[in-house]
Amino acid sequence: MTTMDTGPHWRHARGDIPFAIINYAGFLLFALVCGYPFYYLIINSVSANDISALGDVRLLPVGLHLSNYEQILGLPGLTSSLLVSIARTVIGTGATVLASAFLGFMFTQERLQNRSLWYRLVIFTMYFNAGLIPVYVTIHTLGLTNNFWVYILPAIVQPFNIILVKTYVESLPQSLQEAAELDGAGIVTIFFRIMLPNMTPILATVAIFSAVAQWNSFQDTLLYVTDQRLYPLQYTLYTYLNQANSLAQAAQNAQGNLGAIVSAATTQTPTSIRMTVAVIVVLPIIFVYPLFQRYFVKGIMLGAVKG
Repeated sequence: MTTMDTGPHWRHARGDIPFAIINYAGFLLFALVCGYPFYYLIINSVSANDISALGDVRLLPVGLHLSNYEQILGLPGLTSSLLVSIARTVIGTGATVLASAFLGFMFTQERLQNRSLWYRLVIFTMYFNAGLIPVYVTIHTLGLTNNFWVYILPAIVQPFNIILVKTYVESLPQSLQEAAELDGAGIVTIFFRIMLPNMTPILATVAIFSAVAQWNSFQDTLLYVTDQRLYPLQYTLYTYLNQANSLAQAAQNAQGNLGAIVSAATTQTPTSIRMTVAVIVVLPIIFVYPLFQRYFVKGIMLGAVKG
């Protein structure tokens, strides 16, 4: 006949229950506080515009409709801007990840001549730069103004990403590379066939950093691009965001007096434009991040501490 264990382990487990409840409740509250601003944007972008403009939509959408998205997505130039943003995010992220992986790997190779010097020069650029005007002159001299590649080339080498990859590679067993060298593999073969497949966690971390930066960037457009065909989505929406009042007035005038009376709930207001634009800007990253999230913590931890 068995008896219930009432020893120290049972008492310890029972004592942990209040802590677990408080712990989960605290994290749940923190998650709600972090997530509510995004939820607030979404419910206001799909609620009746006249009610949303008064600030009366807080917990649940009121007068649900999707006309805001139909009108915003129908604005001229938005489709081409979306394609530019997707292209710069995909190409820029791929180039940055590959460059960070290769340079981070090479800076761990003792055979690299003047390795410490090159590494210090790369790190130096994290803290010092020539300034806005010299950088603009360099970009202009290279013929990158009003050029799609101005979004890609200056952002390929990121010192912080190289540090993460280098530290991560140093944490991998040295025997992997030594075994490949004994089999006659060269440095390029070792990188692509041995090291690169083992860098998945840290490269996913670098990919998140790069993709978010590329998707959200519009300051480079402000400085180097005047051709509207090269405007990314962020810059186009930023322009529309600054013109929210005039766009709302134009939408009301286009509908006419009778239309404004009949469809007051769907008539664009500055608030509805701002909310809808903010959702369009943020939503893609919200969907992409969970795909890499499982690698993120592991990559940061292993890339930050050697051993």
